Amino acid sequence: MRDAMLHGGVPRFNFSQQFLEHGYKELHIPPGFDGDFLMEKNALHIWARRAFMMIALPNFDGSFTCTLFLAHTGENSFEQLTDEKSLLEFFQTNFADAIPLMPTLAEDFFTNPIGNLGTIKCFPWNVGGKSLLLGDSAHAVVPFYGQGMNASFEDCRILNALIEQRGTDWEKVFDEYGALRKENTDAIAQMAEENFYEMRDAVADPIFVRKRELETKLEHAFPDYFSKYSMVTFREDLPYKVAKQKGNAQDKLLMEICAGIDNISEIDLNEVMEKVKTV
Repeated sequence: MRDAMLHGGVPRFNFSQQFLEHGYKELHIPPGFDGDFLMEKNALHIWARRAFMMIALPNFDGSFTCTLFLAHTGENSFEQLTDEKSLLEFFQTNFADAIPLMPTLAEDFFTNPIGNLGTIKCFPWNVGGKSLLLGDSAHAVVPFYGQGMNASFEDCRILNALIEQRGTDWEKVFDEYGALRKENTDAIAQMAEENFYEMRDAVADPIFVRKRELETKLEHAFPDYFSKYSMVTFREDLPYKVAKQKGNAQDKLLMEICAGIDNISEIDLNEVMEKVKTV
């Protein structure tokens, strides 16, 4: 449907498909001999190396699914890892602590495909009242905010609400739906890509680490405080665009505060919270 809209079905149909220079490959950390997790299970594990990274997420069976994010070409890229020797040398240099946990590293690496990471944007999403794009067909995003599927569910929720309010005047419903959703799906697309660079680069920055610690303390101390991630993930009442605006303002403030200290214990949480309320 989108392809038909692009190639003459809809006048002035805007379409873009943009890939990151990085791709990804899934790897595996099995459970221990007793079935236990070999790392902390209640965590997202990130090996941040600035130009690339690996992450690991726990599974119910005690294993972890690891994802290696590398550039497709150039230095420290998939094209350089052509055999087991080059792979093990790369891991020994960059992820040495993970090697003992990954007995099938080489097999997984050379068996599993390299995936692409891309964002799709287009508009308008409808052909009058006859057809409508939903979900990834309208707004595919990279996976770094974990919101791709949820954004599609939101499409359905908002479309259903508009149908209940407007009835079956489909062109009116579809036009209003597109106007409501486009700015918000653009917002989550940008946040998802920004979070890739944050995970890859910023988590190794001491100021950023202090900022994350401060956010955690604020969320524990003040039930009405939400980090940008929490606003996006847990605040159904906040559209993505609003969460992005509020979250960016909070992030800027907290980074400025944490840049001027060496330890979170130096901070008065009540004073910080009062400042947060002003942004």
